[in-house]
Amino acid sequence: MSRRVLLILTALLLLAALLLFLFLRFLGPLPRPGEAGTLTAPRTPAPANRILDRNGLLLYEIIDPAVGKHTPVPLAQIAPSCQDAVIATEDKRFYQHPGVDLIAIARSAWANWREGGVIQGGSTLTQQLARILWLGEDERYEQSLRRKLREALLAWRLERVFSKDELLALYLNQVYFGHFAAGIEAAAQAYFGRPAADLDLAQCALLAGLPQAPALYNPIEHPQAAATRQAQVLQRMVEMGMIDPAEAAAAAAEPLHFATTPFPIAAPHFVFFVAGQMEGALGQERLARGGLTIETTLDLPLQAQAEASIRRRLAELNAPGRDGMAQRRVENAALVGLSVADGSILLFIGSPDYFDARISGAVNGALALRQPGSALKPVTYAVALDPGLSAAAGRAPLTPATVLADVPTRFPTREGVAYRPLNYDLAFRGPVSARVALANSLNIPAVRVLQTIGIPALVTQAQRQGISTLASPHDYGLALTLGGGEVRLLELTAAYLPLVRAGLTAPPLAISRIRAGDEVLFDAGLDGGKAINPAGWDLPLAGAGAAVLDPRAAYLITHILSDNDARAPAFGYSSPLRLPDGRPAAAKTGTTTDWRDNWTIGYTPDLAVGVWVGNADNSPMIGVSGIDGAAPIWHDVMILAHKNRAVRAFSRPPGLVEVDVCAPSGLLPTPACPQIGRELFIAGTEPTRPDDQHRRIAIDTRTGLPADAGTPQTALASRIAWAPPPELRAWAQEQGMLLLDETPLSTTLPRESAGLALQEPQPGAHYLLDPRLPAGAQQLRLAIVYSGADPLVSVRYYLDGAAIAETHAWPWLAWWPLQVGAHEVAASARTRGGQTLHTAAIPFTVVAH
Repeated sequence: MSRRVLLILTALLLLAALLLFLFLRFLGPLPRPGEAGTLTAPRTPAPANRILDRNGLLLYEIIDPAVGKHTPVPLAQIAPSCQDAVIATEDKRFYQHPGVDLIAIARSAWANWREGGVIQGGSTLTQQLARILWLGEDERYEQSLRRKLREALLAWRLERVFSKDELLALYLNQVYFGHFAAGIEAAAQAYFGRPAADLDLAQCALLAGLPQAPALYNPIEHPQAAATRQAQVLQRMVEMGMIDPAEAAAAAAEPLHFATTPFPIAAPHFVFFVAGQMEGALGQERLARGGLTIETTLDLPLQAQAEASIRRRLAELNAPGRDGMAQRRVENAALVGLSVADGSILLFIGSPDYFDARISGAVNGALALRQPGSALKPVTYAVALDPGLSAAAGRAPLTPATVLADVPTRFPTREGVAYRPLNYDLAFRGPVSARVALANSLNIPAVRVLQTIGIPALVTQAQRQGISTLASPHDYGLALTLGGGEVRLLELTAAYLPLVRAGLTAPPLAISRIRAGDEVLFDAGLDGGKAINPAGWDLPLAGAGAAVLDPRAAYLITHILSDNDARAPAFGYSSPLRLPDGRPAAAKTGTTTDWRDNWTIGYTPDLAVGVWVGNADNSPMIGVSGIDGAAPIWHDVMILAHKNRAVRAFSRPPGLVEVDVCAPSGLLPTPACPQIGRELFIAGTEPTRPDDQHRRIAIDTRTGLPADAGTPQTALASRIAWAPPPELRAWAQEQGMLLLDETPLSTTLPRESAGLALQEPQPGAHYLLDPRLPAGAQQLRLAIVYSGADPLVSVRYYLDGAAIAETHAWPWLAWWPLQVGAHEVAASARTRGGQTLHTAAIPFTVVAH
């Protein structure tokens, strides 16, 4: 070999050595993997993160999984389906590559370049393991070429020390699955209350999808997202030949029942809700460093009292013999309480018992998607009442006095099939004001209002008020206002806040402050304090609300929902919606037609509380409505929460006027108006036209027909006749009412006594009492008709000689729960002039089915 060649080779070797030295210097010293067979790697435990309530009481202490809730198990004690699911999801070429998968890196690089951003990662399971266990805390989440190269080289070394099965066991015992669970065994216990060896395919597929985004795919809080992710995992397993399509379909269809092994924690659903917010805002890497104190808005002592109320009321509902029935088959309830001032979450109960697997207690009812029933109606009416929204849509605004037709109606739909809604009690009331319709939760008038404003307007307004689950208007029909969509209790309760906050939203706020020692890292700015968020974490701040509703329209909805007289025909004067000590409270119930969900959402000037009652598995209850299921819980909690609060009235904004109206028409009263009432209006929307639907005419008392030239003076009488709108004429005819320009169906007014007559019940009628149906759904409607000249001011109903109900507002209705036996009903009325009128007693019979 020539001297020249030798010099060149020497130079190349020196250059290679220099490059290797620089490369190793660039990489820095690498940690040395431990001995083969080790299931964990030594780490210094991070300090705990502490979650506190608003009073400084400890809710939960999140201990580093390396020393806390972490139970390593050998691969033989991990279900094979879980092993396959993780490989299919995280690293499908795990058993082929040497620790770094160049094919996966090339594929992800191409996909990321094509999409113009990072949408895929190329890290192998071994690389993830190297990062989790052997890279330092500061380097672990560093985005740099140096870190990637060090991670790849360390992964290659790991493959030289450990077998593939040992690496898989290491990974499954270290990866974080959310819900404070590190490792597959801890996750199996946290989500399903069973060991990892006993997990089935459906459970394994769900868990395998969690590590990429534990907070996003948490099945307790986001079951739909978790199910979508589970389906993706199953599809990847099919593509790899691990399972066949039939097995995947069966696993995807399997109902999952979540349970967890009990451990010390207060307000668990709230704690996991907060943990999810923390993971999403701060990132798992910052939480893993520990040392944080998270101060929350929850009132733990009040929460404990509310939980006790829920358990007591559910026990009452299920008590044998209630209303002559067996169990009502209702197992679950959820409750949310929000401060009106700033949206702070004071109460957050996802179920009566988080650890009760029998009722799927781990399912978070405060965040689960459920149908709201009539609890969405206030949003519908708010859109119609708002003058700005109405003007923008080119329509006249609704007023509380606007008369709506509560009659059988066929509404056209885009599918071409008529929609025919019914009221809860299957009755029709004819002309009702918007106030009476909303206060009594009448379905047909609500659908009329939605037909007027349009489905897109309702969906848009629901979104503006904080309901994120109603997406596209094309997904819904007119039944949306009756509960035809799905909502979350937390968002629905927050959607009521603009009604009491002069049209301003207040996003629910759970975290008030985050500290690391004495250093404040985040402050939501509650109680007038200064907001602090230098890191820009995505957490709600106080005062972040938006104006979404005219303050006057918001107040009108509040005024209606707090009107105990207006809602008395449906709920009675002493319903659970009425609070003691004269404390004003606005409330709305909701019940789905199949008895799967019932709700009560209501508020005072200080607190908004929402309650859902039902079953986590979506099975129907037996005759439990919002007024006898959710409302008693709401009533209890409202009393508890206001124990030391002064009674305050709702704040009335300027720009409202009070005007006397003729109740049956909504127009200005005339001497012929049969019922005059005082109503509240947004200035400029009050009626200006006198009532022209009612007129006093002369009738022949011998026939009940309009008098003519042949009627003797002794047979003449003055009566009020009605010219109803076209949509109400058929109903008026069926009621035997005296109509203008039309001969009545009967020659005399039914059962008339001095102008006052009982319309319902019919003489000698027989009614069946069915013990299988709820008592609240088996009530007799009591109704009168009146054709006198002097307007009525009150009507009282008597059963078997005893007064049972009194009403002070048209249409003078009352309800009586059916009781077996022979009965007589009568009515009396007082007129404005002080006269007392009476009807004859009408006999009827109630028999057991």
